[in-house]
Amino acid sequence: MSLPQWIIAAVVLQRLAELVLSRRNTARLLANSAVEVGARHYPFIVAVHAGWLGALFFLTPNNAPMSGLLLSLFLLLQIGRVWVIVTLGTRWTTRVIVLPNTPLVKHGPYRWLKHPNYLIVCAEIAVLPLIFGQWQIALFFSLANFLVLFWRIRIENETLENTVSK
Repeated sequence: MSLPQWIIAAVVLQRLAELVLSRRNTARLLANSAVEVGARHYPFIVAVHAGWLGALFFLTPNNAPMSGLLLSLFLLLQIGRVWVIVTLGTRWTTRVIVLPNTPLVKHGPYRWLKHPNYLIVCAEIAVLPLIFGQWQIALFFSLANFLVLFWRIRIENETLENTVSK
């Protein structure tokens, strides 16, 4: 495997580990009276992410030039990603799971942003392909991600407004 493929494979492994954590947290939340909302959008989220990583892995040339600056930015985004996951703790999932009568998280990156994870994901979807000069992949999947996140954030905001204690 080439260096770009190794980097992309590392991101795939990270996402798979996050899915394991998400499933564990989802099961705990549901066992504690939490409810999943808007599940219809979830397969589209999965398809965008799987397609993004697959396109990167299979379409990035082995000898693609790499931008060290953008790679550094991507690594900083990973720190932000971990910060979000640690801040939410057992409430972090890849789905929209609501635990009624539970206050919103207002610390960590949530002090400044309502949806910091979505901002990080949007940046990741653009930056990782750009590291290897794959602007077409960055553009296509950024647009696809925008569409599914628009759907998801609307569902999440409406649900949180109606079910979570302030």
